[in-house]
Amino acid sequence: MLESIPTASDRRLAVRITPDALRHVRAGHPWVFDDSISSVSHDGGAGDLAVIFDNDRRFVAIGLYDPVGPIAIRVLHVGKPVAIDTAFWQQAIGSARQIRQPLVDAESAGRPAYRLVNGENDDLPGLVVDQYATTLVVKLYSPVWFAHLASIVAALNAVTGATSIVLRLGRNVAGAETYGLDDGDVISGDIPDGPVLFTEGGLTFEADVRTGQKTGHFLDQRANRLRIGRLAAGRDVLDVFASTGGFSVHAAAGGARSVHSVDISAPTLEAAERNMTHNAARDEVAACEHTTEVGDAFEVMIALARAGADYDIVIIDPPSFAQKQSSIDVAVRAYTRLTHIGLRLVRPGGIFVQASCSSRVSSDLFYATVLDAADAAGRELRQMVRTGHDIDHPITFPEGGYLKAGFWRAL
Repeated sequence: MLESIPTASDRRLAVRITPDALRHVRAGHPWVFDDSISSVSHDGGAGDLAVIFDNDRRFVAIGLYDPVGPIAIRVLHVGKPVAIDTAFWQQAIGSARQIRQPLVDAESAGRPAYRLVNGENDDLPGLVVDQYATTLVVKLYSPVWFAHLASIVAALNAVTGATSIVLRLGRNVAGAETYGLDDGDVISGDIPDGPVLFTEGGLTFEADVRTGQKTGHFLDQRANRLRIGRLAAGRDVLDVFASTGGFSVHAAAGGARSVHSVDISAPTLEAAERNMTHNAARDEVAACEHTTEVGDAFEVMIALARAGADYDIVIIDPPSFAQKQSSIDVAVRAYTRLTHIGLRLVRPGGIFVQASCSSRVSSDLFYATVLDAADAAGRELRQMVRTGHDIDHPITFPEGGYLKAGFWRAL
């Protein structure tokens, strides 16, 4: 399958970039935009190696070239010249895995799931690898990676000993040449029919690695889900934008009296119910009253408030509302409305949790929006904790950060 993909040219491109772009690259920024290119030695294809030189013809960096995208070079290495070969890929993946070792150790008796490679933040820009037990999901966010996919798969197998590797394609790859590969293809090993089972905090979950959202599960909220589990004992919990029930299951296992999971997708809520069932042998989960409701989050919360429903913990974890810069105002209005409605459902002294995965909405703007909306709603929020990225989602450049969540007491 991978043998039919053309490899990168042996002839490297020599590239000059603007002084401003050169400063950013030397400071560690992983992107060179097409309008920052001053000269290129010759025409290149997607994934060809591009060497950036300064005006004194000294090596600055090397990266993957994209002749048509807005990001012309995705930087792999800065500093002294280096060979981009099997040893390079294995070293990069091995270093990334070492950072995640505490997560592996925490699930030593289970089947850990974590982000093995976080793209730019692990010096492999445009490439994400998530691990679910012994299955890896490789997600490409740029066509530059096709020329190196066989090498990446070989390196992943060598470093992790994975039994299977699944390919997922990001929106940025839509319309590009995929060499006969489709989203969800198994590109190494074998994978049984049905979801892959993994553990998180000792609980069992399933991931639809071939057709599910993202790579099958939202791994980035792990630490926040574990925190909810520690707070949930004896409480009634509302989980809005519940997806496949990550927060819901942790709340139930933590001793919640009841959990109500809300999502607009019926199939994802069916997966949430299955995830509850996977853990039904736990007394706490068996004792928890779990209900689900399919519907628009805004409409469902308004209906619940009008019906007089209230909860000890309300969790609101929406999708990104700002896919582009011009959508920031739309996102702020959505967070404002969610806060205003959500607080109507929190009992006095209860816990209010709201998260944002919109990278274009800064942490300062997000938290200010929530607090302003709470003031307008006449509720005082007393901060418990603000959280960000876990260790498997490191941030090494400003645009790499996106996740923020606040836990508050609603007085």
